[in-house]
Formats: sequence, structure tokens, C-alpha cells
Amino acid sequence: MDTMRERFTTVVSRLLDEDPRVAVVLAEIGKDGFTGAARRHPDRVVNVGIREQLLVGAGAGLALTGLRPVLHTFASFLVERPFEQVKLDLGHQDAGAVLVSAAASFDWPAGGYTHMAPGDVALLDTLDGWTVHVPGHPDEAETLLRHAVAAGDDKVYVRLSLQANREALPVDSERFRTVREGRSGVVVAVGPTLDNVLAATQGLDVTVLYATTVRPFDAAALRRATGAAGTDVVLVEPYLAGTSTAAANDALADVPHRVLGLGVGRRELRRYGTIEEHVGAHGLDAKSLRERIGAFLIP
Repeated sequence: MDTMRERFTTVVSRLLDEDPRVAVVLAEIGKDGFTGAARRHPDRVVNVGIREQLLVGAGAGLALTGLRPVLHTFASFLVERPFEQVKLDLGHQDAGAVLVSAAASFDWPAGGYTHMAPGDVALLDTLDGWTVHVPGHPDEAETLLRHAVAAGDDKVYVRLSLQANREALPVDSERFRTVREGRSGVVVAVGPTLDNVLAATQGLDVTVLYATTVRPFDAAALRRATGAAGTDVVLVEPYLAGTSTAAANDALADVPHRVLGLGVGRRELRRYGTIEEHVGAHGLDAKSLRERIGAFLIP
């Protein structure tokens, strides 16, 4: 199976051929994947070098000319480092773009903390009008990328990861999907956390919702699920723990409820290790999730 990032290169290269509005802006990272596309479309594939603020500024400029820019680099360099440009060049100017990240929260542990971005979605939450997609499989990434590029002039963030579920599910860029139904609570699994959540909740009488579009948050789906399963909710997110607890609380504001947010902890892990070791250290492996979800939902 190819990775989400490999699928991104393939899909966006095709979109460059198909749609004259599409442009790609790179900051050195990922340029090799667009060598052929750059030869075919030298005016719409731009590499600004290691200048992430310029990456966003150039993308905003292209958007203001009527193009649909796709901006790509590691999440820490796409959202965190040029955040002022995301806020002003895109947000303040009401310019749309598709930001596509790689490396997720800790997909390259050897790169150190500079290449980790568990707070990216929480940071975008401070801004208005962003759609955020978190695919859990390369096939889902392709679907969501195509939706994002076709989304008029909207501001869209697509968060890619090396972590992936074994199988893709149908996604529509809007709604949560019910994967399992139960009566003792609701677990929302975001993107590549689904396989571990399903393993962790095997045999538990809980509803599992699968979320690949987390902003806007599908409050209606959560309300429907809690109506049948009760209002205890666990959010399992592959980024900063608690990122979506406010959204879940808002969805259930008129009913008594409890929400537990699980995800990447705030404490920096100062050893490189592997992706799997980081997953375990943050309690996102199936065994740890079983203990944490069971303790919260099961009396």
C-alpha cells in the first residue's frame, strides 16, 4: 500500500493536468515528487525554497489571482512556523488555499521536536473558517484531497500521516461515520486511530464513530449517537489531547454529559524512538486505550 503522502503527490499531479486553476507551492520538501508535473506546468508548480512564511504568502497571492493553490510541507513548518501568514495572508485577506501537511504529530521521531506538530489542529482552531480533514487511509486521503481542491475558495487543511488503518472507509468530507453501535457510551475515533480504537473496544457495548473531517465538527452525528448510547463521550485524536473537547461539549450543551479527550500529551518525549513507541508512550495503543476507555465508560 502506498502512503498518504505518495497518494497526495499522484493525485495533485493529476489535478494539475486536469484543472488549470490548480497550483502547487512547495518549500523544498516534497519537490522530487512533482518533477514531472513541474516540467508540464512550470508556471503552476513553485518551489520557494526553505522559506515557509513565503510558502504561505505566495500561496495567498496565487489565490488572489483566481488560482486554487495547494501548499505542502511538514505540519510544523506549514501551520506553526508561518502561523502569522496563515492568519493574515489567508485569513485576513479571505484568500482560500489547501494546506497539505506531512509528518503529523510524530511521524519522523528522528527529526526531533522541530518536526513534530501535535498542536496544529488546536492552533488552527483559533482562526475562523477552516475545514480540517484527517484521513486514516491513503484512499480516504485521495477522496478528501479532491474534495478540498474542489471546495471553491475555502480554507482547507488536510493532515496526512504515515500511520494508517488497514482498510479505507467511505468518507464524504462532512459527516462522521457510525462503525459500531452500542448503549454504554460513544467513542469518536479520528483518522488513523480507528484500528486501535476498534481493537480497544472489542466486546464493549459502545458506539464507535469514525471522523475524518473534524472541522466543522459533526455535532449532529454526536447528538444522534448519544441519544441511543448515552452521553458519556470519549474522543481519541492523533494530535493534542483535548483538541475537540470544546466542540463535543458545545454539541451536547443542553444535556448532562461527560467528555474524555485522549490524544498526544503535552509533555515532550525527548527520545527519538519509533512511531509505535510514541503511540504507546501517549497511551494511544490498543491496550492503553482499552484501559482508559473502560475506566471512563464502564462503572
